[in-house]
Amino acid sequence: MNRPQNLEFDFAPAPARQPSRASSKPSFAQQVLDFQEFGTATTTLETEVHLAGGGTAKVPTFVNEFWTSRQRQANSLHEISYRACFKPQLPRFFVERLTEPGEVVLDPFMGRGTTPLESALLGRVPYGCDINPVSLQLTRPRLRPADPKEVEQRLNDIDLEANEEFPEDLLVFYHPETLREICALKAYLLRRQKEARLDALDDWIGMVSLNRLTGHSVGFLSVYTLPPNQAVSVKAQLKINKDRNQTPPRRSLRKIVNKKSRQLVSDCDPKTIRGLAEIAVKSKLIQGPADRAPALPSNSAALVVTSPPFLDVVDYATDNWLRCWFLGMDARSVALTTPKTLEVWEEAMTRVFVELHRILRPGGHVAFEVGEVRAGSVRLEESVIRCALAAQFEPLLIMINDQAFTKTANCWGVSNNNKGTNTNRIALLRKTTG
Repeated sequence: MNRPQNLEFDFAPAPARQPSRASSKPSFAQQVLDFQEFGTATTTLETEVHLAGGGTAKVPTFVNEFWTSRQRQANSLHEISYRACFKPQLPRFFVERLTEPGEVVLDPFMGRGTTPLESALLGRVPYGCDINPVSLQLTRPRLRPADPKEVEQRLNDIDLEANEEFPEDLLVFYHPETLREICALKAYLLRRQKEARLDALDDWIGMVSLNRLTGHSVGFLSVYTLPPNQAVSVKAQLKINKDRNQTPPRRSLRKIVNKKSRQLVSDCDPKTIRGLAEIAVKSKLIQGPADRAPALPSNSAALVVTSPPFLDVVDYATDNWLRCWFLGMDARSVALTTPKTLEVWEEAMTRVFVELHRILRPGGHVAFEVGEVRAGSVRLEESVIRCALAAQFEPLLIMINDQAFTKTANCWGVSNNNKGTNTNRIALLRKTTG
């Protein structure tokens, strides 16, 4: 293990409001440096970031397998699909080491809600924000898990033959009877929402149905299509059906939603349910842009764990068009952040960091995950440092989580695969008290 001699590992966690944190606890940087839970020592490097003014910033960088597929599976409540989401073990790593129970953890790009949910399961208060309306619909209900028996009863009470629309173009995905049930449930949920009668049970049923709209197994409402984290166009589905010589089979909405509901709460004992219920009333989940979140109080969060849009790699609007239809909205009306150039991305993220600086309490931390973009040719972690400095954050370190854990040279150059996001790259930052 290579330990630079000139780096001081004094990055202590943010001061807790409760005086319960042990003074002998190693600093976060020391914990990362000593980490060998999966049998590999941490390798240390130094990232040199070129700044806009012409200078450079040198940031200590740690490489290891900090979370892995070999870990115990996360709570079953996480098992919904959303494109480009990270594993629950990632936020857990930071939440456990940098916060205490009862403190606020924020994700301004909450996606499927991995950080808010994992934080709640750990007894922290989740704050979340996302401009994509699908995100809120997938996150909020899982902070209040439903009793499968109550789900079954509510579904039996809903008239799934009372459909008010029947978009025939969606027959490329669904059997006619299945589509009628989906349309009837959609109408029921929208009506309950309009009448201000939508309760937690309705919210849960809507979330599960949203997650089961399309997929590539019998557990979904659709015929075989792309994985459930994105929806292809009608034209593309026509081609899939032709190539596979398939027609949409009859699928029962009640059976599929009931089954998925049971699966989602399979790890939830009464203590977990009670704990989430206590946390949920304190949570703040909002729809809106990450750089303008006035509903989130200033100096309130102890930690931010998030992963922003990676340039133009993922087209969230196109992926979510069918989910938005089910929610009664047009995906094209959602102004998602999909910067096309690195310069525009850095401008957008700097605005986000300015807002995070307002929301974080003094001494609070940001763990900003940017994955690996364009086969490693773009190192967004360096851009993150520039954005953070512009917003008056102190860069502490960079972590690179390499699942395959190749040799350091390969890991730094990222050659373990040719395409895709192969490593997690996290910049850890701190809001200074000055």
